[in-house]
Amino acid sequence: MATQDILINWAPQETRVAIVENGAVQELHVERTLERGLVGNVYLGKVARVLPGMQSAFVDIGLERAAFLHVADLFGHPTTRGDAPLPPIERHVFEGQTLTVQVIKDAIGTKGARLSTQISIAGRMLVFLPHDDHIGISQKIGGPELREQLRTRMQALAGSEGGGFILRTNAEEASDAELADDIAYLRKAWAAIRQRAQSKPPGTLLHQDLSLAERVLRDLTSDATQTLRIDSKLQYEALRAFGESYTPGAVRKLELYRGERPIFDLFNIEEEIAKALARRVDLKSGGYLIIDQTEALTTIDVNTGGFVGARNFEDTIFKTNLEAAGAIARQLRLRNLGGIIIADFIDMTRDEHQQAVLAELRKQLARDRTRTTVSGFTQLGLVEMTRKRTRESLAHMLCEPCPTCQGRGQVKTARSVCYDILREILREARQFNPKEFRVIASAAVVEMLLDEESGHIAGLSEFIGKPISLSAEATMNPEQYDIVLM
Repeated sequence: MATQDILINWAPQETRVAIVENGAVQELHVERTLERGLVGNVYLGKVARVLPGMQSAFVDIGLERAAFLHVADLFGHPTTRGDAPLPPIERHVFEGQTLTVQVIKDAIGTKGARLSTQISIAGRMLVFLPHDDHIGISQKIGGPELREQLRTRMQALAGSEGGGFILRTNAEEASDAELADDIAYLRKAWAAIRQRAQSKPPGTLLHQDLSLAERVLRDLTSDATQTLRIDSKLQYEALRAFGESYTPGAVRKLELYRGERPIFDLFNIEEEIAKALARRVDLKSGGYLIIDQTEALTTIDVNTGGFVGARNFEDTIFKTNLEAAGAIARQLRLRNLGGIIIADFIDMTRDEHQQAVLAELRKQLARDRTRTTVSGFTQLGLVEMTRKRTRESLAHMLCEPCPTCQGRGQVKTARSVCYDILREILREARQFNPKEFRVIASAAVVEMLLDEESGHIAGLSEFIGKPISLSAEATMNPEQYDIVLM
């Protein structure tokens, strides 16, 4: 089993978490105080609009954008519905109605947050479903016999107070006392939510999910974790107090980092963050990946680069693709890439090589906490994958589109802008009769107009019968220009 270290870098404005396995960073998590994720939060919402055609409604929960509620998220767990068709949403929801709702997906891009009326509150070992009555068991727990034993124990512990539970993976070896403590905590949390819902106006936050540092202690600390180090004494004390009453097993691994170097310097985390924002990822063999995120999907292109280590070209391709499979799985975790992902491995002529690369990719993706599905090679030799999108990717969280190229990743050449200017002057000369045309543009464009394109601008000036003057503006980006009629 891989050994794991967790580093928490805390500041009042931002918490950053790095999960390191055998010296290599595998996951990065960032939470900003002013941009904290909403998943798990429970709100008192007010229905703003019902859309029967889309079987959905927009609900005002006090955020900038109305949140989205689909009819499927109005009703219980799929096992309680069977195959019965869902009734029309307008029979159950009307404008102005007050609903207790939970955010199940953060707002991403232009889409508002997605909601459910089926509240679930996560504990250390259990998830409480106040509107359900079934006992669910994590698929990762043992065999059918063990799961049935746990279900019987849970039914006895839960009693007849109502509500259902899902046993999380770390409940497998929990004692009855630990499970009973979790049940009591979760029911108390739900009672507090209901009480606030009765006394507060719509748009009120009724329950907030744990902070990133607390979720790390509860969810990400495992038997493989050697240490969990945090660099803030104040947060260390708060986390220790939280852990002693909530995750006593994990709190033993918690350490206060007192080193002189910043905690993220221990494993070159800052350098890894910079690499995780880059388009190109170099492989040890000399090959490399090119990763492009678009609105619809993410593409990953594999290239051999300078790798010539194998006996023949076919082996070179195979070994590069094998290494790329592991690198792709790691980059998906590091960058938190979700949705549709297309990997373009280097073309392989032998079917056994394709299957070996696919097996390696699936093996590496099996370590991912986020559900990922691999469809195999298409007729064009591409591998299609989907990875559950739970929050913004690292790039979308830390970066914004370039104001110069507007996210295109490229700008027009200086010569292209020069020709745009010449056409624009000709267009303006046909409509207006100024004394002079003054062109204000970036230094590179003005320099080209004065040098390589000087003959063209002189010819245009002669053709329209007006002088054309040039002025360089340092603050203009390469594509910007202005034509002033004097």
